[in-house]
Amino acid sequence: MKVLVTGSGGQLGHDLVLALSGRVPPGGRRRALFGPEGPASGTGIDVVGTDHRCLPVENRAAVLEAVAALRPDVVVHAAAQTDVDGCEADPDRAFSVNALGTRHVAEAAAGHGAHLVYISTDYVFDGSADRPYREWDPPRPLSVYGASKLGGELECPPGATVVRTSWVCGYHGANIVKTALRLAASPGELRFVDDQRGSPTFTADLAAALVTLATDRRPGLFHVTNRGATTWYGFVRAVLAAAGHDPGRVQPISTRELRPKRPAPRPANSVLDNAALRLEGLPILPDWEDGARRLVTALGAAAPDAG
Repeated sequence: MKVLVTGSGGQLGHDLVLALSGRVPPGGRRRALFGPEGPASGTGIDVVGTDHRCLPVENRAAVLEAVAALRPDVVVHAAAQTDVDGCEADPDRAFSVNALGTRHVAEAAAGHGAHLVYISTDYVFDGSADRPYREWDPPRPLSVYGASKLGGELECPPGATVVRTSWVCGYHGANIVKTALRLAASPGELRFVDDQRGSPTFTADLAAALVTLATDRRPGLFHVTNRGATTWYGFVRAVLAAAGHDPGRVQPISTRELRPKRPAPRPANSVLDNAALRLEGLPILPDWEDGARRLVTALGAAAPDAG
């Protein structure tokens, strides 16, 4: 089986290439989430990863040419414009990459009979629900980023696999875990929002789940996040505690108090119910606290505060 991964330069794409190759990404679990011997054991998967420099998905001709040359059996489309506030400032760019780019990848995959797996986001919801969102709840994005990713979902053909995830963190690339650890290295109070709630998801765990969904060619929409939910305030406290820092340094604030104010609105509740996984009898990812501890350890951050 040959699998093409777009966006392999990103934190998820990087770990996905490792997982498809049968390796455990940094912060991953030695015991496989899916299958007794490992995510790619015995599958004979040939993985090709492309980043934006070699495959700009908004360029239809480039996408068609690349897929025609590679002739993959599965395309995992992880490439995206993920800068939420940047999308708000440049909607055309966001829709060109996230929506139209997905159209191009879907067209190219269909032309060669390849199964498409598209990575989407919790930001397709407005956050007004008082419970976790199920796969069958109607989306209503608040931001350009969420609308453009929903546009990508709408470009996926019947039979494709669409995976929504949330609050993604990994060993490679920028994320809240690295930000928290960097801030914790200096003295002073840390202020994080306590009125936005979601499920932190770790790329090493998410990649293992995607391997199964991709290689099984499971059709339909899946919510895939680490188990449990918290706020950004609670998340950063857990990260600091895992690194041996004092979590009491973290103070809660409201979104309204955040300075500077963020251009793009965020959903107050973006917790996703992994209902389709659960009802299919597939494993749910580990608790987010467990994923946070593993990532902090992988980053080599287990050093207590001085003094």
